[in-house]
Amino acid sequence: MIIDSHCHLNILPEDKVGNTEKVLQQAKEHGVERMMCVAIDPSKWPEVLDLADRYESVYASIGIHPCSDDTITATDDEIIQAASHPKVLAIGEVGLDYFHQSPSEVDLSFQHDRFRQHIRIAKQLNKPLVIHTRASTPDVLQILREEGADQVGGIMHCFVEDLDTAQQAMDLGFYISFSGIVTFKNATDLKAVAKAMPLDRILVETDSPYLAPVPYRGKTNQPAYTRYVVEEIAQLRGLEFSEVAAATSANFERLFGLNS
Repeated sequence: MIIDSHCHLNILPEDKVGNTEKVLQQAKEHGVERMMCVAIDPSKWPEVLDLADRYESVYASIGIHPCSDDTITATDDEIIQAASHPKVLAIGEVGLDYFHQSPSEVDLSFQHDRFRQHIRIAKQLNKPLVIHTRASTPDVLQILREEGADQVGGIMHCFVEDLDTAQQAMDLGFYISFSGIVTFKNATDLKAVAKAMPLDRILVETDSPYLAPVPYRGKTNQPAYTRYVVEEIAQLRGLEFSEVAAATSANFERLFGLNS
């Protein structure tokens, strides 16, 4: 079994991948039997929760993406209510993103405030976090430490950092999730991290519809393609595909307290 730890089923374009039933069937045919659909905006939370209700293989995560502007907010009670759904496993994706603008150029304190809010709620609900970080990793790690995020741990989503950063995140109870980027030919440094990581802290994801792995790079991604991420990690580490599939699935289940 393979588990896609991060996808966006609710925004997959039907003209590219088909309807949800077709997407889930294709995933199953590729050995992907579970997935976590991640919400990034309060307006999309109902869509994600509906998918989790309708399909046994789909779990959910609730949060506000750091790239959402400062007008997109939710009260603690609103987040808690949505996140209390029985199939919501995590809070996120949340974090910081300085890729397009840096704190030295504009006031991004609203990102920090929202991030801290979500960490506090994750601790209150005892649910792990799903972390997005881009050009902001030192601040992300600092806030995770300051807010005691090690009490709940979580996932460093779509990881592209170095091994030292991975270790700092693991020290806080986080798992490292690799996306299709690890299959890209020019991702030499990331491949080295995937090879060196302890196997019991690795997760795999698609971030679909984004970041399709080789051999579908540039195409619309979907959960079925998690298989190619597993294949790449197995090849890098000199392991059998089945070993990496089983280990990454067990890691996901352990983090979220799920049964096989």
